[in-house]
Amino acid sequence: GVDLQHVTYSTQWLLFKHKQLSKDLCRPGEHNRRPFDCTIYTNMKLFFLCLLIVGIHSNSYLYEPNRQGVRNQNQRGQENRYMLQQTVGNSVCQFACCFYKEISSRENSGNIFFSPLSISTAFAMLTLGARSDTLTQILRVLSFNPREISENQIHEGYRQLMQMVNRKNEALQLNMGNVLFVLDQLKPQDKFLNNLRNFYEGEAYPMNFKRANQAQMKINEYVAGRTNGKIRDLINNLDPLTEILLISYIYFNAEWEKPFDPKYTKKEKFFVDGNKAVEVPMMFGMGLFKHGYDEQLSSTVVQMDYKGGASAFFVLPDQGKMRKLEKKLSCERMARWRTLVSKSSANFYLPKFTLYGRYNLKNMLYRMGIMDVFTDKADLSGITGQPQHRISQAIHQAVVKVDETGTEAAAATGMEIVPMSVPVTIKMNRPFLMVITLENNILFMGKIVNPLKKD
Repeated sequence: GVDLQHVTYSTQWLLFKHKQLSKDLCRPGEHNRRPFDCTIYTNMKLFFLCLLIVGIHSNSYLYEPNRQGVRNQNQRGQENRYMLQQTVGNSVCQFACCFYKEISSRENSGNIFFSPLSISTAFAMLTLGARSDTLTQILRVLSFNPREISENQIHEGYRQLMQMVNRKNEALQLNMGNVLFVLDQLKPQDKFLNNLRNFYEGEAYPMNFKRANQAQMKINEYVAGRTNGKIRDLINNLDPLTEILLISYIYFNAEWEKPFDPKYTKKEKFFVDGNKAVEVPMMFGMGLFKHGYDEQLSSTVVQMDYKGGASAFFVLPDQGKMRKLEKKLSCERMARWRTLVSKSSANFYLPKFTLYGRYNLKNMLYRMGIMDVFTDKADLSGITGQPQHRISQAIHQAVVKVDETGTEAAAATGMEIVPMSVPVTIKMNRPFLMVITLENNILFMGKIVNPLKKD
C-alpha cells in the first residue's frame, strides 16, 4: 500500500536536510560545539535514515505478497467450489444418459420424461447413511469414482446445485426437493439428519406405515403442497410393511423469451410412427430462432430460451434415425449444442403437450446396478444405526407443460428485424427429444412420441 515514488522523493529530501544540518553543526568557528558532536550527530542521522528507508521498503515488500496471497486463496476457493458443482453436474449428465437409455431400451417405451438432477440428488442424499457395498453401488451408478472425488466433496457439490436450483427467481418457478418417510419406530441418527438438512435441504419424517391409507394421504398432500398442486396422488397401494420411503419431486414453470402467438396454433398431423398419425394442436412461430444441424446425430437442434435463464433443446432426428440419436447421445454431444446453434430466420412448428413422467425407481435402478439398497443386504446403518433396514419404494415424478405461455405474453412481444433470406422450415411433427437445462445443468430429459398422451 506504500507509494514507492513518494518514498523516493522523501528519501531525497531527508538526505538534503541531513547535509544542511551537518553543515550547521560542524561549521568551523563554532566554539560551543565539540568536534565529536558533529560526528555523533552525523552518524546517528545516517543510522535512523537507513532504518527508515529499510523499514519502508521491507514493509511494502512483505505487505504486497500477503495481499496477493489472500486474493489468490479466495480465487482458488471460488474456483474449487465451482469445480465441485461442475464435477457433480457432469456426473448428473452421465447418469441422465444411462437412465434415458435404460428406459428407451424397453419395447414401446412411449413418452419419456424425468429429471436426472432430482433422481441423482435423491440417491446421493441416501449415501449419507449408506455403507459398504450399498454405498459403492449407488456411487457407481451415479457416475462417481471415489478415487477422484471424496464423499464430502460430492455432498458439497450437490449442496451448491440445490442452492442454484432453489434460489429465488421471479421469472422462473423451480422447486426441487427430496424427502424420506421413515417408519416411526426407527429413529434416524442426529448426524444423518443434520447432514440431510445442511447438504440437501432434505427432511426425514416419521410415518406410521401400518395405517397405509392414512400414510398415503399424508404423503400425497405433502408432495402436492410443494409442487403447487401439479403432482397429486404420487403414491398408491402403499405397502403396510414399508420401512423407508424415498420421494424425489421437481416442479418447473417458466415463460418463453420468444412466446408463440395462440392465434397461429392449428390442428396438424403428428406422425407417431411411419404409419400412425394423430392430430395435435401445433404452435407456429416465425422469425429468428437458434438452430443448427448435428451431423453426428443426424438431427436438427433448436434452442428456445425461457425467461430466468433456463433453455429447452428440441432435437428432431432425420426420418428413421431415432435409434441412431439415442445410441450416440452423450454429454459431449449435448455440450456442443450451444455452439452448434446460431440465430437465423426460420418457420418453427412445435406441438403443445403436457407430460407426467412417473417412475418406480426401484425396478429401473436395480437393473442399472443399485441392488442392495432395495433388499435385505442393504446397509443403511448411517441412517438408523442398524444395517438391516432397506428402501421399500422409491418414486419419481416430473411434470412438463409446453404451450404458447398465454395470449398476454404473446401480445407483449415487439417486432423483430429478420434478415432478407429464405427461412428454413423446422416442423416437430414426429418423435423428438427434449432437454431442459439451467446454467448448463440438465434439469429434465425426455422423448415425445405422442403429444396427446400425458403419461
